[in-house]
Amino acid sequence: MVKKNEFYTVDITDMNFLGFGVAKIDGIAVFVGGAVTGDRARIKIIKTAKSYAIARCEEVLTRSPHRTEDACPVSTACGGCAFRAVTYDYEKELKENAVKQSFVKQGMRDVTVAPLTHAARLSHYRNKGQYPVQKNAAGEIVIGFFAAKSHRVLDCAACDLQSDAFAPIIEEIRAFLIENDVSIYDEDSGKGLVRHIYLRIGEKTGEIMLCVVLNGDALPCEDAFVQRMTEKFPAIRSLYVNTNTKNTNVVLGDKFRLLSGSEYIEDILCGVRLRITPQSFYQVNRDAAELLYTKAAELAAFDGSELLLDLYCGIGSIGLSMAGKVKKLIGIEVVPSAIECAKTNAEINSITNASFYCGDAAFAEQLLASARVAEGDFVPDVVVLDPPRKGCAEELLAYIAKLGVKKLVYISCNSETLARDAKFLTENGYAMGEVYPFDLFSRTGHCECLTRFEKENK
Repeated sequence: MVKKNEFYTVDITDMNFLGFGVAKIDGIAVFVGGAVTGDRARIKIIKTAKSYAIARCEEVLTRSPHRTEDACPVSTACGGCAFRAVTYDYEKELKENAVKQSFVKQGMRDVTVAPLTHAARLSHYRNKGQYPVQKNAAGEIVIGFFAAKSHRVLDCAACDLQSDAFAPIIEEIRAFLIENDVSIYDEDSGKGLVRHIYLRIGEKTGEIMLCVVLNGDALPCEDAFVQRMTEKFPAIRSLYVNTNTKNTNVVLGDKFRLLSGSEYIEDILCGVRLRITPQSFYQVNRDAAELLYTKAAELAAFDGSELLLDLYCGIGSIGLSMAGKVKKLIGIEVVPSAIECAKTNAEINSITNASFYCGDAAFAEQLLASARVAEGDFVPDVVVLDPPRKGCAEELLAYIAKLGVKKLVYISCNSETLARDAKFLTENGYAMGEVYPFDLFSRTGHCECLTRFEKENK
């Protein structure tokens, strides 16, 4: 029996997507922080449960060939980069196998999974950063990321995954807060002002959005802050404060106030210029997203005559990248502000064959109601799906099948829910093609997947 605080020598036989090595002791799975597949390690058990245990790697006795040097000073405590300690070749292998296993769990053993596609950059690829702000026990302002499974902030302005442009801005804000004795939010008391710093960058345009999240409505010395930040960083095109006075883990509140510049920044993706507001969903890895969307258009195999329905369309990035290849694009999204962005994005790109409407995919029968008022009764030839991690509701997939849609192109950020939805579709008249994984989140335990479903002729 595995006992807490006991030491064991184990062989690490696998890794999970939180970056823990996996070993077995007396038939019990042990998840070992700091261990890599192929290590022989001395470990200490720090938690036990009925069917598993969690341990810490105390010493690597035999080093795995998959290990690589980890120069990040906070990676062990942070836990955000699950695969920071392994070679990228092994990370790719782990991700490909995980996608395969998602389908195996659904009884779909014959699914073909292509090799993982990735962009050239494996670091500094994130175009969005959310940095919590705290004071430590010494009263110093720390800005960075939460330590794993805690609300303690690790001081780290220069994360290897974030855009290089962000760290100098973070340090300048820290200096401003210190010089002006601005109060910092304390979760326990609910007092203090500055909670988070939120940054976005349009990588092709270089435009930066800065948003300071406050437990209040205004920042002291706002005019001086705006002048200082925009003079030191001319790329800051949009500067906001956001009000979040709730006792919550959610970063952003509902209220934004523009202090300086434009209400949006712009980026260019697949040749389409996109306006991005603070609330807009936009893929954090632009280069990899471009590869993903290009492949999605290839799988759709348009001939120019199609009516394309883009579900969960957000600001229209996927559909608009395909609009030039189809007769008509209709986008559906539940968030009204995103629909307004999508309409604007079509307009600024002179795309005249696109229309966008509000609709909730959770209510399948009502999904196309507003679109049909304007467009008349229609059946899409191709549907592009890009749902959240929970995947699609079964009612939505059944509705698509009932409509007689010939072709579905499915983009997923969760291979488990993709496999679940694939099983339903293949049991309801669709043939599934090869699955293509894309690494939009290098060094972390996540990847995107893409596949196509075609209506079978019975």
